[in-house]
Amino acid sequence: MEQKRIYLCLAHMSGKEQDFIKEAFDTNWVVPLGPNVNAFEEDLENFLEENKKVVALSAGTAAIHLALIQLGVSTGDEVICQSFTFCASANPVTYVGATPVFVDSEEDTWNMSPVLLEEAIKDRIAKTGKKPKAIVPVHLYGMPAKMDEICAIANKYDIPVLEDAAEALGSEYNGQKCGTFGHFGALSFNGNKMITTSGGGALVVADSEVKKETMFYATQAREAFPYYQHEKIGYNYRMSNICAGIGRGQMTVLEEHIAHHRWIHALYEKAFAGMEGINLKSNPSEKFNANYWLCTILVDKAVTGFDYEELRVKLDDKGIETRPLWKPMHLQPVFKDNPCYVDGTSERLFSEGLCIPAGPCVTEEDVTYIVSEIKNCMK
Repeated sequence: MEQKRIYLCLAHMSGKEQDFIKEAFDTNWVVPLGPNVNAFEEDLENFLEENKKVVALSAGTAAIHLALIQLGVSTGDEVICQSFTFCASANPVTYVGATPVFVDSEEDTWNMSPVLLEEAIKDRIAKTGKKPKAIVPVHLYGMPAKMDEICAIANKYDIPVLEDAAEALGSEYNGQKCGTFGHFGALSFNGNKMITTSGGGALVVADSEVKKETMFYATQAREAFPYYQHEKIGYNYRMSNICAGIGRGQMTVLEEHIAHHRWIHALYEKAFAGMEGINLKSNPSEKFNANYWLCTILVDKAVTGFDYEELRVKLDDKGIETRPLWKPMHLQPVFKDNPCYVDGTSERLFSEGLCIPAGPCVTEEDVTYIVSEIKNCMK
């Protein structure tokens, strides 16, 4: 019998997506506007609960790009970015001609270190004569960053915060949804996220005026003339009505997906209890309520006898997909000459860490099998 493959996190349809897509076809609303787009944005606004507005876009990366444009980031500016994350947090900074300045993580959440953040700000001011133009913290793997400390430092130096909440839809810090703390927040609906629109993302903005401006830039910056007139550079970043229809269907199961991810994490937590050499990442305190988009472990080779890569290969042979933690941006060849403020935290995590399956298709039986195979590796 063919071996079952257990994936990290795959999209799971609610069954209602087809209805919204069919409606889009039946009404010929297949372009980057329409009733599904508006309804999907309203659903997200209601879910976030902070009187924020949302603009549905083609990708989370596009959301970060448009936020940087509206923050006035341009050639010669610097933007402080979290090093321990996916490249989409930093790449848009280069799109606008600015320079990413990388800051390492702290141990509690694996997210941007407030201590190193302030050190970086002071040093960049001393070396360049001006402040960084923005701060881009990330809620890695759905674990909220220390937003009270990060925002306090940002306010002290009057630097806007752009949250990368691509992995953190539904995560909360002090009871507030991630993506709603900063001037802007970026969400992702890629095929492996908490919910999907097949591809796609969204920008969380402060109010209706900022939403209007974001939509202007996202639709080729067309001015209000009866003919096509463009006074600024725009982008083709709006989400299509069809993709938004998928999103509307996914919103009906979002709470269920979040609960499932947290349940899977709780199963891992119980199964790994007392297992030496395998450390599961969990909420560091009651302030944090991660969605556990992906569950993550650190492998202590001195105890287990194998490292994360050896474990990854062995689990792959057993039909279990895992993946190393993000390689820090300051170690990436493309950013090798960028300023960075690091203390070795993310490098150590990268050398020890592994993502394990946690998606809506992962079952209790899968968790039992995964943990048993990890135990087998230790014999």
